[in-house]
Amino acid sequence: MGYVKDRFKAKADAANAEIKDLLKEHGNKKIGEVTLAQAYQGMRGITGLVTETSLLDAQDGIRFRGYSIPELQQKLPKAPNGGEPLPEGLFFLMLLGELPTDEDVNHLTSTWQRRSHVPTHVFATIDALPVNAHPMTMFVTGVMALQTESNFARRYKEGLSKKDYWDATFDDAMDLIARLPRIAAYVYRRKYKNNDHIQPNGLLDWAGNLAHMMGYEDESFKELMRLYMTIHADHEGGNVSAHTTHLVGSALSDAYLSYAAGMNGLAGPLHGLANQEVIKWIFEMQEKLGTDSPSKEQIAQYVKDTLSSGKVVPGYGHAVLRKTDPRFEAQMEFGKKHMPEDKLVNTVWNVYETVPPILQSMGKIKNPWPNVDAHSGALLVHYGMVEYEFYTVLFAVSRALGVLASLCWDRALGFPLERPKSVTTDAVKLWLEGKDEIWGE
Repeated sequence: MGYVKDRFKAKADAANAEIKDLLKEHGNKKIGEVTLAQAYQGMRGITGLVTETSLLDAQDGIRFRGYSIPELQQKLPKAPNGGEPLPEGLFFLMLLGELPTDEDVNHLTSTWQRRSHVPTHVFATIDALPVNAHPMTMFVTGVMALQTESNFARRYKEGLSKKDYWDATFDDAMDLIARLPRIAAYVYRRKYKNNDHIQPNGLLDWAGNLAHMMGYEDESFKELMRLYMTIHADHEGGNVSAHTTHLVGSALSDAYLSYAAGMNGLAGPLHGLANQEVIKWIFEMQEKLGTDSPSKEQIAQYVKDTLSSGKVVPGYGHAVLRKTDPRFEAQMEFGKKHMPEDKLVNTVWNVYETVPPILQSMGKIKNPWPNVDAHSGALLVHYGMVEYEFYTVLFAVSRALGVLASLCWDRALGFPLERPKSVTTDAVKLWLEGKDEIWGE
């Protein structure tokens, strides 16, 4: 089979060169309603989705139903004696477009507690994987095993009416959100804590119970989980995890299948896996420099070395944002409140002061500012969670709130099967020569 691979490489090299030339000369030409460059380069800037739960503004950052993160920190209900918003409140806001009361949040907490039972076969399925499997592989496998409990799949098989698709989807979303902390904590304790599992505490809120089942009883860690689950919950509809959940759901795949597909996208290094890449990069820098408190001058040189080697500085840059991510700022404020002397956290802040000027000096970076991933790992390490491969699982648990609220709306509004038109490069060349039209079916 070796020669097949060689021939493929030769074909790919030739195609790459041809497409590069095409885009250089014709990239701004309209193919249907979009430019040729957009069709080839990830559909950037194409407005083709409606997602009610949140909107990303290049200057103001993410807004959930119109509310910024600082506003949510002020307006959403909090746990008793707590200072951070409860994720239950954000889910209520995304789902209904209204700020919740304490009573609303308590209702969601108790509802998720009642629905949180995970069947034993789910744990057995996770246990069938080798312990060295990535935590996201275990997590998504657990979600797929849980699909046996889908209300939508059962009712659709029985002849579910279209007008009731939303109802079964809503029940699936509520069940799945309720059970995710148990699955995530099981993965964590299996992989990192010798399979020594901790039973849920029915008196705790959703994020607090996740912290408890993972083995972290520090109240400020529970506060961190509440903040983390709130600020990572949604990021409008075009990112990989949200769009994938919507796309798979458009085929009437149930919430379990749709969410699992989205989380496989989240596991990619250009999406949710970036948070583990950030802390890994900082650990490698500390090891190479031989210090856990590198100076800004040392950081600057390491950043330049990273860039000159053809790599990127993880956690910096964003496809849409053109300023520091408000989610980064929220975590920075948390750090200043709870761990102002922490060496790793201070290193993150020094990196924040060092990296943007270097990237700006290169002249090619539209956004040299940090995104949410640039800070989260350092906060977790402060509490002893050094297992950075697990960070994306926390991201996944949080992201369920946004993508599943959106999925409920998809079915309530009767959104159809998503099916964009694709073309071949040969068809594009014929179109450029005026010999063919390539849109429509």
